[in-house]
Amino acid sequence: MKIKNICCIGAGYVGGPTMAVIALKCPKINVTLVDANPYKIKLWNGPLNQLPVYEPGLAEVVKEARGRNLFFSSDIAGNIERAQMIFIAVNTPTKTEGDGAGMAADLCYVEACARDIAKFSKSDKIVIEKSTLPVRTAEKIKEILEEDSIGIHFEIISNPEFLAEGTAIEDLFKSDRVLIGGDETESGQDAVQALVNVYSNWIPKEKILTTNVWSSELSKLASNAMLAQRISSINSLSALCEKTGADIDELSKAIGMDHRIGPNFLKSSVGFGGSCFQKDILNLVYLCKKYGLDEVAEYWHQVVKINDYQKNRFAHKIIDHFGGDLTEKRVTILGWSFKANTNDSRESAAIFVTERLYNAGATLEIYDPMVPKNIILDDIKAYWTNIDESKFLKSRLIFLEEPKQKFKKRDIVAILTEWEEFKSYDYSQATLFDGRNLIK
Repeated sequence: MKIKNICCIGAGYVGGPTMAVIALKCPKINVTLVDANPYKIKLWNGPLNQLPVYEPGLAEVVKEARGRNLFFSSDIAGNIERAQMIFIAVNTPTKTEGDGAGMAADLCYVEACARDIAKFSKSDKIVIEKSTLPVRTAEKIKEILEEDSIGIHFEIISNPEFLAEGTAIEDLFKSDRVLIGGDETESGQDAVQALVNVYSNWIPKEKILTTNVWSSELSKLASNAMLAQRISSINSLSALCEKTGADIDELSKAIGMDHRIGPNFLKSSVGFGGSCFQKDILNLVYLCKKYGLDEVAEYWHQVVKINDYQKNRFAHKIIDHFGGDLTEKRVTILGWSFKANTNDSRESAAIFVTERLYNAGATLEIYDPMVPKNIILDDIKAYWTNIDESKFLKSRLIFLEEPKQKFKKRDIVAILTEWEEFKSYDYSQATLFDGRNLIK
C-alpha cells in the first residue's frame, strides 16, 4: 500500500513532534494532526514562538513543513475518512477509580479514538498505537473497531515512541531504533511494511525492528522501567553517600566507566518526573499483579517508592536545615518543568517539593523559563492537598516574570530543574539546595 494521507489523533508532546518530522522527511505524504481541543489547534497554526509544545528545533521543522504537507485541524471526522494510516497519540493517564486505580493505565481516550475511527471510516485503515499502552491493548482496539464498523478491514500496529522530552526532534532525526509490531498474517505484515516504508525515508533499515504486536507494546513499558530503575538506584546510593562522606558524583563516574553499565541515567537528582516513567512503571506493576506475579510487581514498585523517598528526602533536607520551621522564610524555586528544555510539568518533582515547603511555612518565589504562571497554578490546585486557596493565591506564592540572577545573603534557593541558564547565576551569598547537582 502506498501511503498518501496520514492522520494523527492527539496533537501533544508525542503526536506534534512525531508528525512534524514525518511530514518534513516525507514531503509526498500529507500529514494532518487533529485534536478535540480547538485552542491547541489554533496554537499549532499560530506564531512559531507560541506552539503548545516546546522542543528545541520543533519550530524550525514546523516552519518548513506547515502548509506544504503538514496540517493541523479540528476536523476529526473528515481527516479520519481521508487517511489511509491513522496514529493514536492521546494521553493514557493512570486510572483514578475502578479496577487498577492508582496503577493501571486509563484507556478511555484511546477507546474514544477507536470508536471515532470506526464511526468515520469508509475504507480500510491501518491504525497505529503511538500512545504508551499496556500489553494486549491492540485486542481491545480491534474489538471496538470490528463492533462499531461493518465491512471495513482494520490492521492494528504497535509503534511505541522512545522520545525524551527536550531532545525529541534529535531523537526523531537519529533514532536508536524504530519498533513496529504487527500481526503475523499476510495483511498484518503488509501493514507493517507500509509503516516501514514511511520511516525508511530517513531511518536506516537496520534500525527499524519488526516484532509481533505484544512484544512491541510491552517494550515501551519495559524500556521506561529499566531507565527509571537506574535513576532510583543511583538516588538510593546518594542517601548512603551523604551518611558516609562519599561523593555521589565521583561514585557515578566510577560506576559509569564500567562498560557493562555505562554513564547514562546515573545522574543523582531530586527524582524523576514526567508523564512516562512513574505511570508506566505503575502500569507494569498492575500487569504483574494481574497475572499473579506478586514478587515481580513488588520489585518494580520499589523503583517508584525510592523516587518518592528521594523527593521527600530533599524537601526535608531544606526544612531540617532551618530547624523544622520555614515560617517567615522565603524560598526561591528555580524550575517547575520536570526536566530542562520542555514546558511539560507533569509529575514534576517541583510540585511535590514545593507543597512540603509551603506546609512548613515557607513563602515561595517560583520561576521557570518555559512554564507560565497559569500552568503552575493548575498543577498546585490539582496536586496539592489541604491547602487554603484564598491564602496561597494572595500571600505565600509569588511568580517571578524574570529570574533573580544574583542572590543576596540569607536568600534560600532550591534548584528543581536543570535549565542551563541556572548555571550562570550567582549563588555565592545564598543558601543553595541543588536538587539537580547542577552547580559545581
